[in-house]
Amino acid sequence: MIGIMGGTGIYDIVEMAEDVQKKVVETPYGESPEISLFKLHGTEMAFMPRHAAGHANPPHRINYRANIYAMKKVGVDRIIATNSVGSLDINVKPGDFLIPDDFMDFTRMRKFTFYDKKTVHIDVTEPYCPDLRKAIISSGDVVDRGVYVCTEGPRFETPAEVRMFQKLGGTVVGMTGLPEAVLARELEICYASICTVSNYATSIAPGKLTIDEVFDIVENKRKDLRNLIVESIRKMPSSGNCPCKHALDGAEVENSIKEDL
Repeated sequence: MIGIMGGTGIYDIVEMAEDVQKKVVETPYGESPEISLFKLHGTEMAFMPRHAAGHANPPHRINYRANIYAMKKVGVDRIIATNSVGSLDINVKPGDFLIPDDFMDFTRMRKFTFYDKKTVHIDVTEPYCPDLRKAIISSGDVVDRGVYVCTEGPRFETPAEVRMFQKLGGTVVGMTGLPEAVLARELEICYASICTVSNYATSIAPGKLTIDEVFDIVENKRKDLRNLIVESIRKMPSSGNCPCKHALDGAEVENSIKEDL
């Protein structure tokens, strides 16, 4: 089953389907947002609005553990995430789609692991699934690599922070990509992200940054994003041997959370 983790523009995909079932999953970490279960091109799909209905939860208040655990519980083994980001690189323009191949985590308060009571060291040499990335990159006009910087939010970044992220090698900056990607890896779920560049980060372009311009770009790219996801699903291999599926091998896990699912 393929999961889609996203926001407003992705509801279009659910509306294309017939016989959509809605489900809320109880998890050890709380209740999940409502998940839509359906078929697309013969493929079992699950869509979850990351922020819950109506964009109710700001990035720093999203229950990431409940979200990913719930996706695993309904049978998802691959996730395509969508994220709105600001560009740290003048050559990566608003309206571009970027498929990150690495990340930096600058969040501070989030519950970022399932393993609070066990010593588990998950390998993230390839932080995003190479098989999913390949399918997405081959499905449209995208920037095929970059470093995603995740901040705590909900405020935007300061000019000094933007300069720091640039010097460290960041390409785009957002607030929702982590710990989502790591939690998926801890449950051996393949995970890749499609980042919609909605703006240049603070101080790169002149003027005040507002949430309105972010939503304007996201809305304008809505159809293109939907088409990119649908084509990626069509091209996705039915099976593979990516590192995500073996993330717990050699991670010093005695009683894996897998056994509780």
